[in-house]
Amino acid sequence: MSETLDKVFGFRATMSRLATGVSVITTRSGSTAIGMTASAVSALSLEPLQLIVCIGNQLYTRTAIAEHGRFAVNVLGEDSEHLARNFAVSKPDKFAGVEIIDDHGVPVLKDAIAAVVCDVAAALPGGDHTIFVGDVRHFEHRVEGRPLLHFGGDFGTLRPPC
Repeated sequence: MSETLDKVFGFRATMSRLATGVSVITTRSGSTAIGMTASAVSALSLEPLQLIVCIGNQLYTRTAIAEHGRFAVNVLGEDSEHLARNFAVSKPDKFAGVEIIDDHGVPVLKDAIAAVVCDVAAALPGGDHTIFVGDVRHFEHRVEGRPLLHFGGDFGTLRPPC
C-alpha cells in the first residue's frame, strides 16, 4: 500500500511540472448550472472539430455531463484565479455572482478568454476518470486574452512578451 501511495504522489508531483491552461467545465443538471475547474483539456481533431475533457468518475459534474449530453470549456484568463478557485471547491452555488451567457444550452462564463460548447460524442473509460470526446458546436475567443496557468500546484501567468 505504501509503495502504491508513493507512486501516486510521485506521479502527481511529476505531472505538476507540466504547465497547463486552466478551464472551467460547465453543464446543466435539469435547470441547475454545474461547473468545475479542470486542466485536463485538449483539442483532439480538426475534422471533425473535437476536443476532450477528462473528469474524475467520483465527481457530480461527470454524471451531469453524461446525462445532459452537452458541456462548455471556459478557458480562464490571467485575471481569473478567483474563478478557478471558486469552481475547484464543492459548494452549493458556485455560480453565485458569476456572470454567464446561456445561449447554447449550457452556461458560458462571460469572463472566459475563450469558450467551446460541445455535444458529447463519446464517453471513454480512463482509469479513475471519464474521457469525454466533444463535438464542437460553438466557439469564441478574445484575441487580447492571456491565459491563467497551473504549474507545480499553483496558479501563474505567462511573462509579457519582450
